[in-house]
Amino acid sequence: MSRTDDAEHGGPQDNEGPVDEQAQFSALLEDSAEDLYEHAPCGYLSTLLDGRIAKANTTLLNWLGYQRDALVGRKHFSDLLTVGGRLYHETHFAPMLRMQGEISGIALELKAADGTRLPVLVTSTVKTGSDGQPLLIRTTIFDARDRRAYETELLRARQEADRERDRLKVLAATLQKTLLPPALVNVPGLDVAAHYHVASLDEVGGDFYDLFPLASGTWGLFLGDVCGKGAAAAAVTSLARYTLRAAAVYDPGPVAVLGNLNTVLNHEYQGTDPRFCTVVFGLLTPDPDQGGFHIILASGGHPPALLMRADGTATFLPTPGGQLIGVLPDAHIATTTVHLAPGDTLLLHTDGLTEAHTNAATGGGDRYGDDAFLDFGRALAPTTATDTIRAVRGLLDTFGTGVDDDTAVLAIHVPRPPSEEQQ
Repeated sequence: MSRTDDAEHGGPQDNEGPVDEQAQFSALLEDSAEDLYEHAPCGYLSTLLDGRIAKANTTLLNWLGYQRDALVGRKHFSDLLTVGGRLYHETHFAPMLRMQGEISGIALELKAADGTRLPVLVTSTVKTGSDGQPLLIRTTIFDARDRRAYETELLRARQEADRERDRLKVLAATLQKTLLPPALVNVPGLDVAAHYHVASLDEVGGDFYDLFPLASGTWGLFLGDVCGKGAAAAAVTSLARYTLRAAAVYDPGPVAVLGNLNTVLNHEYQGTDPRFCTVVFGLLTPDPDQGGFHIILASGGHPPALLMRADGTATFLPTPGGQLIGVLPDAHIATTTVHLAPGDTLLLHTDGLTEAHTNAATGGGDRYGDDAFLDFGRALAPTTATDTIRAVRGLLDTFGTGVDDDTAVLAIHVPRPPSEEQQ
């Protein structure tokens, strides 16, 4: 059958499909300019230079619920604004439009006929004639209700997050207080002081300390640092503190106390989430023969204590070989013995002090270090527990944000007799 026969008998033609598609597409483009203006997805408004409304499209009229005759020639653009919007229009919007000839993306609220408010984004342009003189103002208005709802939800979510963060800060601070003694006990013949520096208010730290009485006129003390921060570290901190106290009552020997803690942590935190800590435990006993106190210190991987003597010298009390508590089933516990004479001060600390950045404000990475800490002790000796803690707090303040880990310090001082103090 020929192409002529196909045409005569209504058969298929090769170009019928493309012709129909082209016709449909052309039909879509036959909307009149007036229809495009009236039913655009945004509001159009034309006003005279004094703001009187000269033209408004159907979209805007529908949004506001006005009849055309109620707006055109009767109201000014500012009449559609809220009180605050009208003030902003008079003091900022209109002056900027006159100066620049265009202003875009301004968030305002329009008043509908029923009194409701419509959040919008407004862009206005001054139309000029061939002589360059302004003729009228053309304004495009976009419905911002969905955007306003989105921004409101973002604000609500942010406020909720702020409240939750504040709640967590209070919870963290409260929990931290439960992990530290409310006050150090009064030990006859000793001057004691402590300080806890919180590096982050959002998390519970892992540092802890305590000083408590034992039988037969002896006292126990400890200071430690749990690996990590947050709730997981707090759980280990709580377990460590109460285990140390209980173990000291059962057998106050420093090696036995830390050995007991090591067994508990090693059994409790096995598997994929091991937990460990560094701890120094001390046993204080008055020395009636020489005066002062006899101290046995046992260390499980903890930084050495700083001893500041009454003669102005200072040195570390190393406990080499002491292993981290909780890592191995049978950790080696190192010990040292020292006599704390009148005028001497012993300072225990966690590594948040020596690992602080000294020039954090300039972005430097220098750590304070053990050598600088020893020089600090030498410059401070002889001193008291109260003065030592005051000096450490001042030192931490100089580091500012360079202290990126919590820091605990505990100072023990044997006062001189009153007669020597006056000399």
